[in-house]
Amino acid sequence: MAAVTPALIKELRERTGVGMGKCKEALEEANGDMELAIANLRKAGMASAVKKEGRETKEGMIGTAENEKTIAIVEVNAETDFVVKNERFKEFLENIAHEVANTNPFSLDAFLQQKYSKEPSLTVDQYRATIVQTIGENIQIKRIMTLQKSPERSFGIYSHLGGKIVTMVEITGSNQEEALAKDIAMHIAAAAPDYLSPEKVPQEIITSEKDIAKGQIQGKPANIVDKIVEGKINAFYDTNCLVRQKYIKDDSLSITDLVNQRSKAVGKELAVTNFIRWNVGQ
Repeated sequence: MAAVTPALIKELRERTGVGMGKCKEALEEANGDMELAIANLRKAGMASAVKKEGRETKEGMIGTAENEKTIAIVEVNAETDFVVKNERFKEFLENIAHEVANTNPFSLDAFLQQKYSKEPSLTVDQYRATIVQTIGENIQIKRIMTLQKSPERSFGIYSHLGGKIVTMVEITGSNQEEALAKDIAMHIAAAAPDYLSPEKVPQEIITSEKDIAKGQIQGKPANIVDKIVEGKINAFYDTNCLVRQKYIKDDSLSITDLVNQRSKAVGKELAVTNFIRWNVGQ
Protein backbone atom coordinates (compact mmCIF):
# COMPACT_ATOMS: atom_id res chain seq x y z
CA MET A 1 0.00 0.00 0.00
CA ALA A 2 1.43 3.38 -1.02
CA ALA A 3 1.34 6.13 1.61
CA VAL A 4 -1.43 8.66 1.04
CA THR A 5 0.65 11.84 1.26
CA PRO A 6 -0.52 15.47 0.93
CA ALA A 7 1.37 15.64 -2.38
CA LEU A 8 -0.55 12.62 -3.69
CA ILE A 9 -3.86 14.13 -2.60
CA LYS A 10 -2.94 17.42 -4.26
CA GLU A 11 -2.05 15.64 -7.51
CA LEU A 12 -5.40 13.81 -7.54
CA ARG A 13 -7.17 17.10 -6.83
CA GLU A 14 -5.39 18.76 -9.77
CA ARG A 15 -6.12 15.85 -12.11
CA THR A 16 -9.79 15.50 -11.25
CA GLY A 17 -11.03 18.79 -9.83
CA VAL A 18 -12.62 16.87 -6.95
CA GLY A 19 -12.33 18.28 -3.40
CA MET A 20 -9.35 17.46 -1.19
CA GLY A 21 -11.43 15.49 1.32
CA LYS A 22 -12.91 13.21 -1.33
CA CYS A 23 -9.49 12.81 -2.96
CA LYS A 24 -8.04 11.64 0.36
CA GLU A 25 -10.89 9.15 0.80
CA ALA A 26 -10.50 7.88 -2.76
CA LEU A 27 -6.75 7.34 -2.35
CA GLU A 28 -7.21 5.57 0.96
CA GLU A 29 -9.84 3.27 -0.56
CA ALA A 30 -7.49 2.61 -3.51
CA ASN A 31 -4.53 1.95 -1.18
CA GLY A 32 -2.65 4.87 -2.69
CA ASP A 33 -3.12 3.76 -6.31
CA MET A 34 -3.61 7.00 -8.25
CA GLU A 35 -5.20 5.50 -11.37
CA LEU A 36 -7.56 3.30 -9.36
CA ALA A 37 -8.60 6.33 -7.28
CA ILE A 38 -9.38 8.26 -10.47
CA ALA A 39 -11.33 5.32 -11.86
CA ASN A 40 -13.36 5.03 -8.65
CA LEU A 41 -14.12 8.75 -8.64
CA ARG A 42 -15.26 8.53 -12.23
CA LYS A 43 -17.48 5.57 -11.43
CA ALA A 44 -19.02 7.65 -8.66
CA GLY A 45 -19.77 10.36 -11.21
CA MET A 46 -17.47 12.86 -9.53
CA ALA A 47 -14.60 12.95 -12.01
CA SER A 48 -16.10 12.17 -15.39
CA ALA A 49 -14.42 15.31 -16.68
CA VAL A 50 -10.86 14.47 -15.64
CA LYS A 51 -9.40 15.52 -18.99
CA LYS A 52 -11.48 18.69 -19.07
CA GLU A 53 -10.00 19.77 -15.72
CA GLY A 54 -6.58 20.17 -17.30
CA ARG A 55 -7.69 22.48 -20.06
CA GLU A 56 -6.82 26.17 -19.95
CA THR A 57 -9.51 28.57 -18.79
CA LYS A 58 -8.77 31.94 -20.36
CA GLU A 59 -12.33 33.27 -20.63
CA GLY A 60 -14.64 34.12 -17.77
CA MET A 61 -16.86 36.53 -15.95
CA ILE A 62 -16.73 38.46 -12.68
CA GLY A 63 -19.85 38.50 -10.55
CA THR A 64 -20.94 40.22 -7.35
CA ALA A 65 -23.49 39.60 -4.62
CA GLU A 66 -24.33 41.23 -1.33
CA ASN A 67 -26.46 40.95 1.77
CA GLU A 68 -26.91 43.22 4.79
CA LYS A 69 -23.39 42.58 6.08
CA THR A 70 -21.16 41.48 3.22
CA ILE A 71 -20.29 42.21 -0.41
CA ALA A 72 -18.73 39.41 -2.46
CA ILE A 73 -16.76 39.61 -5.70
CA VAL A 74 -16.00 36.39 -7.58
CA GLU A 75 -14.24 35.47 -10.82
CA VAL A 76 -15.16 32.21 -12.56
CA ASN A 77 -13.28 31.07 -15.66
CA ALA A 78 -14.14 28.81 -18.59
CA GLU A 79 -12.44 27.71 -21.79
CA THR A 80 -14.51 29.68 -24.30
CA ASP A 81 -16.49 32.90 -24.40
CA PHE A 82 -19.38 30.88 -25.84
CA VAL A 83 -19.75 29.01 -22.55
CA VAL A 84 -19.34 32.21 -20.50
CA LYS A 85 -22.48 33.50 -22.23
CA ASN A 86 -24.34 30.28 -21.39
CA GLU A 87 -27.21 30.74 -18.92
CA ARG A 88 -26.06 27.73 -16.86
CA PHE A 89 -22.62 29.30 -16.45
CA LYS A 90 -24.17 32.63 -15.42
CA GLU A 91 -26.39 30.83 -12.91
CA PHE A 92 -23.33 29.06 -11.46
CA LEU A 93 -21.47 32.37 -11.12
CA GLU A 94 -24.46 33.96 -9.40
CA ASN A 95 -24.82 31.01 -7.01
CA ILE A 96 -21.13 31.10 -6.12
CA ALA A 97 -21.18 34.86 -5.54
CA HIS A 98 -24.14 34.53 -3.16
CA GLU A 99 -22.49 31.59 -1.40
CA VAL A 100 -19.35 33.69 -0.81
CA ALA A 101 -21.40 36.63 0.48
CA ASN A 102 -23.44 34.44 2.82
CA THR A 103 -20.55 32.38 4.24
CA ASN A 104 -17.65 34.90 4.14
CA PRO A 105 -14.96 32.22 3.68
CA PHE A 106 -11.42 32.67 4.96
CA SER A 107 -9.80 31.78 1.63
CA LEU A 108 -10.56 30.31 -1.78
CA ASP A 109 -9.21 26.89 -0.74
CA ALA A 110 -11.38 26.90 2.38
CA PHE A 111 -14.38 27.94 0.33
CA LEU A 112 -13.94 25.11 -2.16
CA GLN A 113 -13.95 22.55 0.66
CA GLN A 114 -16.98 23.84 2.55
CA LYS A 115 -20.46 22.37 2.10
CA TYR A 116 -22.60 23.94 -0.61
CA SER A 117 -25.63 25.33 1.19
CA LYS A 118 -28.14 24.52 -1.55
CA GLU A 119 -26.97 20.90 -1.68
CA PRO A 120 -25.13 19.98 1.54
CA SER A 121 -24.18 16.53 0.24
CA LEU A 122 -21.67 18.33 -2.00
CA THR A 123 -18.76 20.61 -1.26
CA VAL A 124 -18.56 23.78 -3.31
CA ASP A 125 -15.82 22.17 -5.39
CA GLN A 126 -17.95 19.09 -6.02
CA TYR A 127 -20.79 21.38 -7.09
CA ARG A 128 -18.33 23.01 -9.52
CA ALA A 129 -17.40 19.55 -10.85
CA THR A 130 -21.07 18.83 -11.63
CA ILE A 131 -21.16 22.03 -13.70
CA VAL A 132 -18.05 20.89 -15.60
CA GLN A 133 -19.87 17.65 -16.41
CA THR A 134 -23.06 19.44 -17.45
CA ILE A 135 -21.50 22.18 -19.59
CA GLY A 136 -18.67 20.10 -21.02
CA GLU A 137 -15.86 22.57 -20.42
CA ASN A 138 -13.37 23.14 -17.65
CA ILE A 139 -14.85 25.64 -15.17
CA GLN A 140 -12.69 27.10 -12.39
CA ILE A 141 -13.39 29.48 -9.54
CA LYS A 142 -10.31 31.67 -9.85
CA ARG A 143 -10.61 34.16 -6.99
CA ILE A 144 -12.99 35.51 -4.39
CA MET A 145 -13.11 38.59 -2.18
CA THR A 146 -15.41 39.78 0.58
CA LEU A 147 -15.94 43.28 1.96
CA GLN A 148 -17.67 44.00 5.25
CA LYS A 149 -20.29 46.75 5.41
CA SER A 150 -20.41 49.20 8.31
CA PRO A 151 -22.32 52.37 9.31
CA GLU A 152 -19.37 54.55 8.29
CA ARG A 153 -18.64 53.05 4.88
CA SER A 154 -20.22 53.26 1.45
CA PHE A 155 -19.42 50.93 -1.45
CA GLY A 156 -19.91 51.42 -5.15
CA ILE A 157 -19.62 48.57 -7.65
CA TYR A 158 -19.52 48.88 -11.43
CA SER A 159 -19.55 46.04 -13.97
CA HIS A 160 -18.17 46.78 -17.43
CA LEU A 161 -18.19 44.79 -20.68
CA GLY A 162 -20.64 42.23 -19.35
CA GLY A 163 -18.58 41.34 -16.31
CA LYS A 164 -15.17 41.31 -18.01
CA ILE A 165 -14.12 44.23 -15.77
CA VAL A 166 -15.55 44.88 -12.31
CA THR A 167 -14.53 47.78 -10.09
CA MET A 168 -15.30 48.62 -6.49
CA VAL A 169 -14.78 51.78 -4.44
CA GLU A 170 -14.96 52.20 -0.67
CA ILE A 171 -15.72 55.62 0.82
CA THR A 172 -15.44 56.19 4.55
CA GLY A 173 -17.36 58.80 6.52
CA SER A 174 -20.91 57.77 5.63
CA ASN A 175 -22.97 54.79 4.49
CA GLN A 176 -25.14 57.02 2.29
CA GLU A 177 -22.65 57.69 -0.52
CA GLU A 178 -23.21 54.69 -2.76
CA ALA A 179 -23.96 56.93 -5.77
CA LEU A 180 -20.66 58.81 -5.40
CA ALA A 181 -18.77 55.55 -4.89
CA LYS A 182 -20.34 54.07 -8.03
CA ASP A 183 -19.45 57.18 -10.07
CA ILE A 184 -15.84 56.77 -8.99
CA ALA A 185 -16.01 53.02 -9.72
CA MET A 186 -17.09 53.89 -13.29
CA HIS A 187 -14.14 56.28 -13.50
CA ILE A 188 -11.79 53.48 -12.41
CA ALA A 189 -13.08 51.15 -15.13
CA ALA A 190 -12.00 53.73 -17.72
CA ALA A 191 -8.93 55.32 -16.10
CA ALA A 192 -7.40 52.12 -14.65
CA PRO A 193 -5.37 53.58 -11.75
CA ASP A 194 -2.68 51.37 -10.25
CA TYR A 195 -2.59 52.92 -6.78
CA LEU A 196 -4.95 54.72 -4.43
CA SER A 197 -2.59 57.62 -3.61
CA PRO A 198 1.10 58.60 -3.87
CA GLU A 199 1.63 57.19 -0.36
CA LYS A 200 0.60 53.75 -1.64
CA VAL A 201 3.17 53.64 -4.46
CA PRO A 202 6.00 51.21 -3.54
CA GLN A 203 9.35 52.92 -3.03
CA GLU A 204 11.01 50.71 -5.65
CA ILE A 205 8.53 51.99 -8.27
CA ILE A 206 9.29 55.60 -7.36
CA THR A 207 13.03 54.92 -7.51
CA SER A 208 12.66 53.29 -10.91
CA GLU A 209 10.60 56.20 -12.25
CA LYS A 210 13.21 58.68 -10.99
CA ASP A 211 16.02 56.69 -12.65
CA ILE A 212 14.10 56.67 -15.94
CA ALA A 213 13.47 60.42 -15.69
CA LYS A 214 17.14 61.15 -14.95
CA GLY A 215 18.15 59.00 -17.90
CA GLN A 216 16.06 61.22 -20.17
CA ILE A 217 17.85 64.39 -19.04
CA GLN A 218 21.34 65.16 -20.30
CA GLY A 219 23.69 68.03 -19.65
CA LYS A 220 21.59 70.08 -17.21
CA PRO A 221 22.63 71.43 -13.76
CA ALA A 222 21.78 69.20 -10.77
CA ASN A 223 19.17 71.61 -9.36
CA ILE A 224 17.38 71.73 -12.73
CA VAL A 225 17.52 67.94 -13.00
CA ASP A 226 15.92 67.62 -9.54
CA LYS A 227 13.06 69.95 -10.52
CA ILE A 228 12.44 68.11 -13.77
CA VAL A 229 12.47 64.73 -12.00
CA GLU A 230 10.07 66.04 -9.37
CA GLY A 231 7.74 67.23 -12.14
CA LYS A 232 7.86 63.84 -13.85
CA ILE A 233 7.11 62.03 -10.59
CA ASN A 234 4.12 64.29 -9.99
CA ALA A 235 2.94 63.55 -13.53
CA PHE A 236 3.30 59.84 -12.74
CA TYR A 237 1.12 60.29 -9.64
CA ASP A 238 -1.49 62.22 -11.64
CA THR A 239 -1.71 59.37 -14.14
CA ASN A 240 -1.48 56.34 -11.86
CA CYS A 241 -2.93 57.34 -8.46
CA LEU A 242 -6.72 57.39 -8.19
CA VAL A 243 -7.05 60.41 -5.89
CA ARG A 244 -4.83 62.48 -8.22
CA GLN A 245 -6.53 61.51 -11.49
CA LYS A 246 -8.79 63.89 -13.38
CA TYR A 247 -12.41 62.80 -13.07
CA ILE A 248 -13.54 61.40 -16.42
CA LYS A 249 -16.94 63.14 -16.23
CA ASP A 250 -15.42 66.55 -15.42
CA ASP A 251 -11.70 66.98 -16.01
CA SER A 252 -11.69 70.28 -14.13
CA LEU A 253 -11.85 68.14 -10.96
CA SER A 254 -9.51 65.55 -9.55
CA ILE A 255 -11.06 62.63 -7.67
CA THR A 256 -9.94 64.33 -4.44
CA ASP A 257 -11.71 67.54 -5.53
CA LEU A 258 -14.85 65.55 -6.33
CA VAL A 259 -14.91 63.90 -2.90
CA ASN A 260 -14.15 67.17 -1.11
CA GLN A 261 -16.96 68.87 -3.00
CA ARG A 262 -19.37 66.20 -1.82
CA SER A 263 -18.02 66.40 1.75
CA LYS A 264 -18.91 70.09 1.90
CA ALA A 265 -22.36 69.45 0.44
CA VAL A 266 -23.29 66.80 3.04
CA GLY A 267 -21.34 68.22 5.98
CA LYS A 268 -19.33 65.03 6.53
CA GLU A 269 -15.65 64.25 6.09
CA LEU A 270 -15.54 61.72 3.25
CA ALA A 271 -12.52 59.92 1.84
CA VAL A 272 -11.82 57.22 -0.74
CA THR A 273 -9.98 54.56 1.24
CA ASN A 274 -9.91 51.54 -1.03
CA PHE A 275 -10.61 50.39 -4.57
CA ILE A 276 -10.23 47.30 -6.72
CA ARG A 277 -10.25 46.80 -10.46
CA TRP A 278 -10.55 43.19 -11.60
CA ASN A 279 -10.06 42.11 -15.21
CA VAL A 280 -10.95 38.60 -16.28
CA GLY A 281 -7.73 36.61 -16.50
CA GLN A 282 -5.72 39.26 -14.63
